[in-house]
Amino acid sequence: MTETIDLEIRQLLQNARSVAIVSHIRPDADAVGSLLGLGLPLLAAGKQVQLVLQDGLPEKYAFLPGADRVTRSVESGFDTLVTVDCSDLRRTGSILEGLPAPDLNIDHHQTNLNFAAINLVIAEASATALVLAEHLPSWGLAVDSDAAQCLLAGILGDTIGFRTSGTDSKTLRVAADLMDKGANLPLVYRQTLLSRSIPELRYWGQGLTKIQYEGPLLWSVLTLDDRIKAVYPENDDADLINLLSSVSGLLVVVLFIQQSPDRVKVSWRAAEGIDVSALAFEFGGGGHAAAAGADVEGSLDEVVGKVLAKTKQLLAVY
Repeated sequence: MTETIDLEIRQLLQNARSVAIVSHIRPDADAVGSLLGLGLPLLAAGKQVQLVLQDGLPEKYAFLPGADRVTRSVESGFDTLVTVDCSDLRRTGSILEGLPAPDLNIDHHQTNLNFAAINLVIAEASATALVLAEHLPSWGLAVDSDAAQCLLAGILGDTIGFRTSGTDSKTLRVAADLMDKGANLPLVYRQTLLSRSIPELRYWGQGLTKIQYEGPLLWSVLTLDDRIKAVYPENDDADLINLLSSVSGLLVVVLFIQQSPDRVKVSWRAAEGIDVSALAFEFGGGGHAAAAGADVEGSLDEVVGKVLAKTKQLLAVY
């Protein structure tokens, strides 16, 4: 099955002259790494390429090759549209509104809706960047040191430095292969996972002071006012969810990030054996068993109440 899809993708990309590649809002390392990791080989193959993130490129990923090529909107004139690391079109924001359905959807989320003409969705893969690293050669695209650097960043980000339960021996072998191609593991690890700005730390502080927990469930909130106080420029959680999920003895962690007075981003993290992806899907989102998210309409208090009630119902089963 995958071999047939690889042949279709190879033909699609070989015939393409101008490719627009889009990933999701509030881009993380896998979104950025996959965007650049596919875009750079296409550029090297002589294609015109647009690299698009509605929220722009987070400053922490500016060290990656090709980062200066990322724009915030799709320009007309492309003949091939590709999404990476998106389980559904809503994740791209509004930049694809009014455009035809994507030609190609490359992803690793088990809740992917297979919304493109060609869908390469490998749910067991630890990152979309891993899917690309494995399949790019089958599509006739070479992975040089620059592309390898970007793909390694995506893998490191989604595995939190090879620490998630989905990290398997294949993940490590692919990472080693990318290092052989020239990716700098210490640099990528430091910039992707360890480097923090003062505003990020201040933003964390706001969320850490609001921690609440009941038994194996822990949650916190980040408000619009918290973002202003911290002078934090992004609309994500600065990876605070990963810090909260490191607390021992927990089964589920939930973080609420206010996006506007009537919309809240919800992130779930779960211990091995607990699936929060269906819960996220119920709220219009998606993701993986152990890590999922959703954008939920409503005031912060309303969303916190609804989500915690459903999460507690899920935990009651375990």
